[in-house]
Amino acid sequence: MMSTSSSSKKIVLKRRDGETFEIDEITALESQTIKFMIEDECADNVIPVPFTSSTISKIIEYCKKHAELSNKDDNDDDKAVEDLKSFDTEFVKLDIDIIQDILLAANFLNIKKLIDLMYQSIADRLKGKTPEEIREILNIKNDLSPEEEEEARKENAWDFK
Repeated sequence: MMSTSSSSKKIVLKRRDGETFEIDEITALESQTIKFMIEDECADNVIPVPFTSSTISKIIEYCKKHAELSNKDDNDDDKAVEDLKSFDTEFVKLDIDIIQDILLAANFLNIKKLIDLMYQSIADRLKGKTPEEIREILNIKNDLSPEEEEEARKENAWDFK
């Protein structure tokens, strides 16, 4: 079981295989899905999650850092913003497959800031790439015939400049 700090009410994330991750409620509340489950008393402090351990761990890492820096009592907001930007910059230095897994999990858990960060990371990686390079980065098979591909390029010429 993964545990974070011991200062608040705990929420347990439980995988289908029974593996659990205990986190502070303040960290869990970064997720709107979990927040609503807690508010509606649907969760009983145990939330089922259908993700891999590594994905859950990364989401906990992100939510914990954002909860800590967003809820600081000191008056140095500029430093907190810079710390979050720095953290986010390092956080997205992951393989594209991991980013996609985190994006799916963040969507399921409704963590808007994390969804936005993952989409921006993907967009930054794809910016200026050719369709072939994009397919390679995202592991997408080209199932268009050469004729279909040429037709798509003609129809969307404005996008291929």
